[in-house]
Formats: sequence, structure tokens, C-alpha cells
Amino acid sequence: METIEDLKSRIESTTDLQSIVKTMKAMAAVKIRQYEKAVESLEDYNKNIEMGFRIVMKRMSEMSLSAKKGEGLKSGAVILGSDQGMCGQLNDLIVSFALDEMRNHSSGGNDETVFMAAGERVKGRLTDSGRRVDEFITMPGSVGGIITSVNRVLSTILRWNEERKVVNVFLFYSRSLSGARYDQQMVHLLPLDRTWLEKIRKEKWPARAIPQYTMERDVLFSFLVRQYLFAALYRAFAESLASENASRLAAMQGAEKNIETRLSELNLAYHQKRQMSITEELLDIVSGFEAMEHDISII
Repeated sequence: METIEDLKSRIESTTDLQSIVKTMKAMAAVKIRQYEKAVESLEDYNKNIEMGFRIVMKRMSEMSLSAKKGEGLKSGAVILGSDQGMCGQLNDLIVSFALDEMRNHSSGGNDETVFMAAGERVKGRLTDSGRRVDEFITMPGSVGGIITSVNRVLSTILRWNEERKVVNVFLFYSRSLSGARYDQQMVHLLPLDRTWLEKIRKEKWPARAIPQYTMERDVLFSFLVRQYLFAALYRAFAESLASENASRLAAMQGAEKNIETRLSELNLAYHQKRQMSITEELLDIVSGFEAMEHDISII
């Protein structure tokens, strides 16, 4: 049976845990806003990239952007998740979504998929599902670390294409919605969407004259493709990290409610136990006093 000291110790431990949870909630909320601002900062950057494509495409009658044909061609899947836990089903959902989409993509074909996992949890779930993880990186811990991660993914995609004939590259990540909600997203990174490029080519230029360029067209186009991929990956990392922290915030809110309920129960038990102890002490005093009165009356 628990003593008053035992209950007091448990209350102190639970209070300490409550402080930790509150701190984690605050950190998650701050990080969510940081990653959201990182996504917002891409708007002008994306517009500039698109305008660059428009300039190049205006001077091109057609361009072969479709995937290469041939034997032994492969598809690549880059899946973003998390390194840490306490983020609900985020990793399970994104891995399940990615595997379903890749099965649909390869149905009826002979192409082989190579996987790149960003995050220990994603890597573990892919391995558990029987998939081989060909490339692995950890998720960045801050906005400042996203650029390094993006460059590593870009280098991997380039190496896949040169060494392993990977011509179709898909990106999977969690997109943050309102509150603690998020959904799963797929972006077909390569080859570029010809419909989108053709739409850009046909759009009217907002000024009287289209800007000129002196760089070789193919070199400029390749540079724009790399910038496009960089922006798409940067957005995906920021969105995924915002989703992770939103899910963690929701988990911490649930934990905080449970802790508050537990604290109420412990405090109630503590006060009841303390009241019982005081009552027992008072009864002992009364009993002792009565015994003394009885002894005095006998004398």
C-alpha cells in the first residue's frame, strides 16, 4: 500500500514529466512556424524558375523530355519521413502510400525500383516491408540543414541516372495542413511534365519583349531543371518537417491531457491519504487522552 511519501514522489515525477511535455509542445509549435515560413519563402523563387523556363521554351519548337526507352531501366523513389518517434502514424502512412503508388506505376512493366529513405523510421519500415534501401540520409534538424539534405538527394538522383539508368524519379512526403493534420503527396520529379512545359511555352509573356540570353540553350535548360528540382525538394523537406512537428504537437497535447488527469488522481489520493493520516493521529490523541482520564479517575 502506497504511503504519503510514495504519493508525493509520484506527484513530483509526474509534474516534471508535465514540464517536459510542455517544453516539447512549445518547441514543436515554434518549428512548425519556421518550416512554414521556409515554404512561403519559395514562392518568388518558384516564379523566377518558371519565368526562366518560359524564356527558354518560347524559343523552342519542341524538346524530347520523355523517359528513355530501353532494357533495364529503373525507377527511383525518394521517401521523406522522420528520425524520431512521437509523431503518430506519419512514417507508416507515407511508406504505405509510396509503396502503393510505386506498385501502380510498375504494374504491367519490368522496371525495378530503387529506394532512398530520409529518416531512420522510414528506413526501418521499408526494410520491414521487404524492400532494400539503396540510399539513406537523416532528416535535417533545422531549416538551415535542409539545403545540405537537398544537395545530397540531387547528387543521388544524378548518380542513379548515370550509373543505374534510373529515368523516372518520384518524391513522396507529408504535406502539412491546418492544425495537426497532414496528407501524403507524390511528385514526379523526372522526367519533367511535358504538359506543364508546353503550357508555359504557350503563355503570353507579360512584357513587350522576351529577355535574351547568351548561354547555350541546353546548358541553360539543364540549369533551370536543377533549380526546379532543388525548389521541389526544398519544399518537400520543409513540408515534411512541418508535418512531423504538427503530429508531434498533437501527440504532446494528448499526453498533456493524460498527465493532467493522472495528476488530479494522484493529488486526490494524496489528500485523502493525508486526511486519513491526520484523522488517525487525532483518534490516537483522543484515545490517549481518554485513557489518561480513566487512569486519573481510578487514582
